[in-house]
Amino acid sequence: MIVARSRASRGPCGKRLLRWSEPRFGRVARLLKIMAAARPDPDAQPLTPEQLAKMRRVSRVKVLRQRLGMTQAEFADAFRLPITTLRDWEQTRARPTRRRALLRAIERDPDVMRRLLGEPA
Repeated sequence: MIVARSRASRGPCGKRLLRWSEPRFGRVARLLKIMAAARPDPDAQPLTPEQLAKMRRVSRVKVLRQRLGMTQAEFADAFRLPITTLRDWEQTRARPTRRRALLRAIERDPDVMRRLLGEPA
């Protein structure tokens, strides 16, 4: 990790020496101290590449639905989505390619979208 330097000076051999800015170095030092304290803890070991490869990401659609505090059926009804499509998105069997803009709008202002989609055409 490269930290911003405040100024450079010359050492006794004429080589350029770097002095790190104190505020940034302090944050890095604190982070290194936390990491060093966590390293001996057997329950806080970093994941191996094999473990990371086995992990699955949580669908953004699922996170959005849970943040709104809705069930799959409520979310599908409120935003006029087929519940099977919603389940496919959440289980990452399919991606919301054509409806991505709708999901972004729901994410930004769910009440307005609920009102707009709830009105008869």
